[in-house]
Amino acid sequence: MTAALLYIHGFLSSPDSQKAQQLKQFLANDFPGVQLDIPALPNTPGDSLKLLDERVQALLNEPGCRLGLVGSSLGGFFATVLAERYRLPAVLINPAVRPTDLAAHFLGTHTNPYSQQTFTIDEDDIATIRAMEPSDNLHSRYWVLMQTGDEVLDYRRAEAFYQGQTLTIEEGGDHHFQNFERHMGAVVEFLGLSG
Repeated sequence: MTAALLYIHGFLSSPDSQKAQQLKQFLANDFPGVQLDIPALPNTPGDSLKLLDERVQALLNEPGCRLGLVGSSLGGFFATVLAERYRLPAVLINPAVRPTDLAAHFLGTHTNPYSQQTFTIDEDDIATIRAMEPSDNLHSRYWVLMQTGDEVLDYRRAEAFYQGQTLTIEEGGDHHFQNFERHMGAVVEFLGLSG
């Protein structure tokens, strides 16, 4: 039986981000039987979801695969979309709840600091995100990790949206979620990938 974890990075991030690399090292040392997939997402939301959907389907097609999702920021939004679509457990880190409410943050030309790729997000991309937004009636299991010092997203929006789910709200911190490594063992347990 395969245990797999799909880590979904945020906007303007990459598989080389600190959290992704910490998780990779932790799993290699403590849970070597867990297959980790950290795809480099395309720059546009439609292409990102298409790639992620293909990855989830490929993993679920492996006989007996137990799959869990971890998503950070916009990756938390994508993780929610996929968790609802496939009824998968997910751990979300300072997740974007309704990214279209932050359209002003996304619209325009950006350069990914990891890949150095320059790209533009336009109104069509915002409409694509809007079409993805799940309803407020969630069906999957979520553990949402938030820090009140998040300078990009208001943690209270995630707290309200995911009410009734497992919530961890830490004072201070920032959007990157400081000291994520403290929670990694519990993340693997929550996703049902430890045994």
